[in-house]
Amino acid sequence: MDVFGNALFDYLKNDKPGKLWLHNNYGSPEDMPIEVFFRTEEDLSDLEVYALTSCKGRVLDIGAGVGAHSLILQASGFEVTALEISALACEIMKMRGVKSIINEDIFSSQRSYDTLLLLMNGLGICGDIDGLNKLLPHLKKMLNKDGQIILDSSDISYLYNTSNFPIQQYFGEISYQYEYNSIKGEWFKWLYIDFDRLKSISHSHGFLCEHLLEDDMDQYLARLTIIK
Repeated sequence: MDVFGNALFDYLKNDKPGKLWLHNNYGSPEDMPIEVFFRTEEDLSDLEVYALTSCKGRVLDIGAGVGAHSLILQASGFEVTALEISALACEIMKMRGVKSIINEDIFSSQRSYDTLLLLMNGLGICGDIDGLNKLLPHLKKMLNKDGQIILDSSDISYLYNTSNFPIQQYFGEISYQYEYNSIKGEWFKWLYIDFDRLKSISHSHGFLCEHLLEDDMDQYLARLTIIK
């Protein structure tokens, strides 16, 4: 069941959905504010604004949610396609006016673009470090000449202290589970990666990794381009 999509759809219908809980493997469940996915341009963070103004050419908004970033790019005249695995989220995007929508997993996509956009910790879709090593070569094949990947992620080492710091896995490998109206979805893996680790791994796949911006919440924006 698409627990996440149902929460989004209820919010769209009546603006008073139940709480969307996000269970995790490191602490107490968190109340996920659904309205964050429906933000307008005025609500974006400085990091997101910088990311959108850094886009060029044909753009793929990966993990587009309900199209917050796609709609802004579309209004600015970009040729943007929204990629989203949730069928309900794709329905919502259509209702909100996103023109080009693909309902599929990123690994199913074979088209090429000038900018691959992964915001709201979008790189996390790879799940873990092993997944990142599989995702980067695929994204590389999807880039046109002189293309770029614009992404944000976070250093979440602050979540741990010396007594509970992970030693069997990278500390940014997290497991999550959505719960909405007492219905729980499947557990899924998500990756948060510190910039130095991203830079090292991306370089091993032939990418130049640039640090573009950082906020006061340990979140940063980066650009990957193919090393010539």
